[in-house]
Amino acid sequence: MRISELSAESGVAIPTIKYYLREGLLHQGEQVAATRAEYGDSHLRRLRLIRALLEVGRLPVASIKKIIKAVEDESMPVHYMLGTAHYALAPAVQPEPGPEWDSARAQVDDLLTGLGWSVDQQAPARDELAQTLVRMRQLGLSTDLSPYAEAAYRLVSEVDMHTIPYDGPRDTAVEALVLGTVLYGRAFDALRRLAQESESARILSPGSPRSQTGAEP
Repeated sequence: MRISELSAESGVAIPTIKYYLREGLLHQGEQVAATRAEYGDSHLRRLRLIRALLEVGRLPVASIKKIIKAVEDESMPVHYMLGTAHYALAPAVQPEPGPEWDSARAQVDDLLTGLGWSVDQQAPARDELAQTLVRMRQLGLSTDLSPYAEAAYRLVSEVDMHTIPYDGPRDTAVEALVLGTVLYGRAFDALRRLAQESESARILSPGSPRSQTGAEP
């Protein structure tokens, strides 16, 4: 297909496609004439991936380039390719040197070891979780994350990882990871809040056992 057809099929404007080509985010088409190139399904897949990274992942172009490089490196195992995208999605966390931080980070390490999870020491989520634990301690909240870890593992092992087409095109696998991580993450947060409202209504609404007796239902 011509670039005009690629634009119509993908919903991406021609100037934007040309920008992706210049930046190396989109691979060049097959040159069939001095001023004409042909594009195919691989370009459509790549444009879908770029849009997912930009619009859903909210990633800067520099991070997208790293992910595209991993996608194009056929010698890189799929696990590490997906990890490149996963790490790019993580929020930037600045370690907070001091006893509180060291204690929280040690708790994260102990938790992961106890769960038997295989997680790289440099995984950004380790610091993200440590920072969260620091805030929880400061606010006097319970830092027992075991129930949350168990729920997360069940979701990931039984649902999340089965939505990624490992054996298909590498672009498609990364796109599925990004969309699933961000959008299902948002859906889970929303469902949790809805469940909290429902459970609050069950326990505390007028006429509920607790509202009448002050005891646990």
